[in-house]
Amino acid sequence: MSKVTIPRGYQTPLSVYEMQRAIEFIKSNFQTNLCNALNLRRVSAPLFVEENSGLNDNLNGVERPVGFDIPDVGENAQVVHSLAKWKRLALKRYEFNVGKGLVTDMNAIRRDEELDNLHSIYVDQWDWEKVIDRGDRNVDYLKRTVRDIVNAVTETADALNIAFPSLHNHLPREVYFLTTQELEDMYPDLTPKERENAICREHGVVFLMQIGKTLKSGIKHDGRAPDYDDWALNGDILYWNPLLQRAFEISSMGIRVDEESMDRQLTLAGCDDRRALPFHKMLLSGELPLTMGGGIGQSRVCMLLIGTAHIGEVQVSLWDEETRKTCEEQGILLL
Repeated sequence: MSKVTIPRGYQTPLSVYEMQRAIEFIKSNFQTNLCNALNLRRVSAPLFVEENSGLNDNLNGVERPVGFDIPDVGENAQVVHSLAKWKRLALKRYEFNVGKGLVTDMNAIRRDEELDNLHSIYVDQWDWEKVIDRGDRNVDYLKRTVRDIVNAVTETADALNIAFPSLHNHLPREVYFLTTQELEDMYPDLTPKERENAICREHGVVFLMQIGKTLKSGIKHDGRAPDYDDWALNGDILYWNPLLQRAFEISSMGIRVDEESMDRQLTLAGCDDRRALPFHKMLLSGELPLTMGGGIGQSRVCMLLIGTAHIGEVQVSLWDEETRKTCEEQGILLL
């Protein structure tokens, strides 16, 4: 059953041709702004990794990766869910120094995704990762980086409005910071998603911190794998989307686990078996650099800045018949 909702009176803001121009403008402009803000360099990245490498991201632990065998290699491979772990290994292999980082296009298939206006089985992100000092593993450094990313989004929006005068998207510039526990305390009777809607409606752009931890209520705000983000030093960048009238996540990010925090989180998550995987062995023995990083949705940013109602207007994917029919009846072209 389709979960697509189209706002009353909505019309696609640009023609098909102009939409493609705007998407190209955003992707080129934002990557430049992000690299300048965080001192990043572009690198190549894999579409798939070895099944037994421990490099694939298991997300919430229930999503099934797309796998296939490679006869000439003699291994099974998985299409990546994200590059959270691969990036950290790449920083070591490519000899990045403290204060420098990488960015790459991450293309993934998440076949168990529940499809709606914001979710597709095709995922396209700017995946970035940066080497940091141990002294940078703190909330202040995390917040400063979030502000730099939000500024990069705002700069891109401002440039887009000049290049495409028919667009008038004015994004908030001041980020509101709070933890998932603080959010639960504010709205104890709401669901996690309802809480996000409430806080984003009030503040415009929010960085919601400490995702993955169990709250006082006994539940988690949202799941997070135990072996890449430090649950005390991570978060999501959320905007209020006035068109869709909901919180709109563009990025999941954080300071990554060190030896101590991964050891603790593997145990809490019941994932002690991962300690035997190559990546986890290297991290627990202190062989990998301390890093922070995240993913920023390319199609999500395009949706936010252009003002589209459905992610299929800015990316090519597959959709069920009911979704295609609903969009066609509303005059929405799914690419």
